Amino acid sequence: MKILIVEDEPKTGDYLRQGLIEAGFVVELARDGADGLHLALTGSYDLIVLDVMLPTLDGWGVLQVLRRSGQDMPVLFLTARDQVEDRVRGLELGADDYLVKPFAFSELLARVRTLLRRTRTKEPEQLRAADLELDLLRRRVTRSGQRIELTAKEFALLELLLRRQGEVLPRALIASQVWDMNFDSDTNVIEVAVRRLRAKVDEAFEPKLIRTVRGMGYVLEAPPGAEGA
Repeated sequence: MKILIVEDEPKTGDYLRQGLIEAGFVVELARDGADGLHLALTGSYDLIVLDVMLPTLDGWGVLQVLRRSGQDMPVLFLTARDQVEDRVRGLELGADDYLVKPFAFSELLARVRTLLRRTRTKEPEQLRAADLELDLLRRRVTRSGQRIELTAKEFALLELLLRRQGEVLPRALIASQVWDMNFDSDTNVIEVAVRRLRAKVDEAFEPKLIRTVRGMGYVLEAPPGAEGA
């Protein structure tokens, strides 16, 4: 899932970005209101973490334009403005939650996950292929009942492959969705990540689920008749 942070304070923005990436999200960071609004209107985000006091355009203005343009992704206001009237104003403009600085990252992460669950109620909490199971809420992966430890990027890569089962995913799409970067044919980061993921989820098990489609990309699919396919 992809999150946009709009935060002009450098340390806070970098801290939030790093923390959410480590929690398994794809994250983009804008340093002022105008850039944040442009990204929000032209990109595809599951949630926005939005400061109020921003250069060029404040958070109130960003949210107003988003809602008037029909954008309905959840917005979490994160701000030092702690007056009741500020919180009421944010909620009346269409914010979904309001967290006052200073904050504990664990609380922010819990609020982010709650908002995402709220807006994706029709999506499964678990993804499966054959005997491979990914638990989105607990951030756990098992195969044949055995716990598999994955890094945040490996988890995000496996989640993408499972959500798009049976589709051949080009390297450029994987680079964009998991690493939030443009694909560079000179880098082998994707090949290395897929190889490590296969070693964990496929090497000791049958059937093999992750395949390379030469010249095209990667696909995860369970053979016909495999349990849970």
